[in-house]
Amino acid sequence: EFQIAAGTCCLVPVGTTGESPTLSHEEHERVISEVVQIAAGRVKVMAGTGSNSTAEALRLTRWAAKEGADASLQVAPYYNKPTQEGFYQHFKAIAEDVSLPICVYNIPGRTGKNIEPETIARLADIPNITMVKEATGSLDQCSQILNSTNLTVLSGDDSLTLPMMSVGAEGVISVAGNIVPHDVVAMVRAVADGDWLAARQWHHKLFALCRDMLGLSTNPIPVKTAMRLLGRDAGELRLPMTALTESQEQQLRQTLTAYGLTLQ
Repeated sequence: EFQIAAGTCCLVPVGTTGESPTLSHEEHERVISEVVQIAAGRVKVMAGTGSNSTAEALRLTRWAAKEGADASLQVAPYYNKPTQEGFYQHFKAIAEDVSLPICVYNIPGRTGKNIEPETIARLADIPNITMVKEATGSLDQCSQILNSTNLTVLSGDDSLTLPMMSVGAEGVISVAGNIVPHDVVAMVRAVADGDWLAARQWHHKLFALCRDMLGLSTNPIPVKTAMRLLGRDAGELRLPMTALTESQEQQLRQTLTAYGLTLQ
């Protein structure tokens, strides 16, 4: 409800920030089902259903489709480090099994291997692979994808959303949006409206907050701490995630206060 009231157009449950790696299969499915039910068609739902096991990704994606999700966020297989052909065959198998629009999630800092632009261009020929969440931190890679495909490119790094949109990306799957969704939406809408001055102003306002959301510690540790400090407790972190240190939490408090947010 907080996101919908702020104007967010799509909810993304059980991604990185939702601690999907430490949810049981039953919990993962329950989160998807409840978010779809609560959204009730008011906004889209892109369910995180990726895995480093193609069979598991298929099972989760089938569940999301059955429950009424609008799209699937498919993280690149992690740890097992497939070849580029392995990446292609993994996503192809999922896309051919379900009719949901698929967003390929490329985050080599977590998965251990980059999906190269040439591979993404091959995947773009599959009709229901329609989006890519780019979290490589590379404007070059973003530009290569935009030049060679018709995919919708979404930023996976809050601090790079505006630079990526300047070369043609269309939005962001945001971490900072869990704290100030209205402001993230305002920046994206400013770009869509061609108001680059306003977009730059939002970017600079958001920058310190985005830096701490992603830089103080591993996501989602800072953002869940911030939610607690702002009175929207999102529950305990599950091991192996651990709490911020006292000095890190103090820095986060200062950042939130400087932004103009009221701590509880």
